[in-house]
Amino acid sequence: MGSAELDGIRTPLRLGVDSFFFADKRWVSHTTTFFTVTTSARIGSAVCAHGSINPAASFADVQPAKSRLPSSASAPLTLLRPAVRGQTVRYNRKLREGRGFTFAELKEAGINRKEARGVGIVVDHRRRNLSEEGKALNVERLKAYKAKLVVFPRKASKPKKGDSTGDDLEADTTRVTLSLPKPYVHEPPRKITNEEQSFKAYKALRIARANARYEGIRKLRAAKKEEEEANKKK
Repeated sequence: MGSAELDGIRTPLRLGVDSFFFADKRWVSHTTTFFTVTTSARIGSAVCAHGSINPAASFADVQPAKSRLPSSASAPLTLLRPAVRGQTVRYNRKLREGRGFTFAELKEAGINRKEARGVGIVVDHRRRNLSEEGKALNVERLKAYKAKLVVFPRKASKPKKGDSTGDDLEADTTRVTLSLPKPYVHEPPRKITNEEQSFKAYKALRIARANARYEGIRKLRAAKKEEEEANKKK
């Protein structure tokens, strides 16, 4: 395998590769520039929807954008995520942050799913609630976050719907989100009652499983029996 010199750089030649491959300058047709955008639009785009600085913005646009935000907005807003259980029996005793809140949790908390990301709440359209306890825990988490949330208006003279006003704008704020709750509440030791001691957990589970399994068949038998009795009376 030989080599060739291209613009003063020694590059290897591979079999079956055309020489223009190394000097291809067609990248210009795949590049887009935004020289026609106004300065105010660039500075406005440097602020994300939830009030933090856009990491993709240039340094020249970030400096004037920071002057529009309160002093507490220098750090990025920590997104709020749901509290979910770990997978498998080994880890489900622990709580961790999930990917996002479900539509049912947002609806019960009174938060629009389209506006949720704008205030730092992550939404996951694929997640489903499998227990009432887990759903209630995340609904309370959303309500507590909503009660403490302070939304600074872009124009103090013209606040929009949902923006904070009055003394809320002067209160001390933080960019840190709510911490995860405790995985379970410890109960103090107590004596076992006679009812708990006589309860047969395995037997109760087997009976409940059998009732759920044969519910449809029993309904069909009952309906058939009622029909036969009605035919006898005729």
